[in-house]
Amino acid sequence: MSANQARNLYTNEEMYQSPQKRNKVVKKQVVKRNSWITRGEKLMYSIFATMLIVVCAYLVYFNSSLDQINRETQKLDTQIAQQETKIKNYTYEKKELSQPERIINFAKEHGLELKNSKVKQASEVIN
Repeated sequence: MSANQARNLYTNEEMYQSPQKRNKVVKKQVVKRNSWITRGEKLMYSIFATMLIVVCAYLVYFNSSLDQINRETQKLDTQIAQQETKIKNYTYEKKELSQPERIINFAKEHGLELKNSKVKQASEVIN
């Protein structure tokens, strides 16, 4: 059977049917399915998930700021250690430069003479 013959056959059948059958509306029943999660539960789950995401984001922010503060603290600690090392070096250098023998040799090199051979180191300077 060709397509034209099938089309003609279909239209001929419609013409011979009664008008009641042509206008008859088929009513389908709508089946209401009960979902296993209610609307209220969906709302509660979405609120809980949103709160969980917000808490996780806050924890990440808090940890990153804490990490930044720890890095700054470590930088300050290293700077303090470097300064303490410099202070110790300067203190040692001061002790070496203030030895009486060095002062006597420096004075002799520049043409100064000592009248008293007793040279003492002052431990404290009183103003």
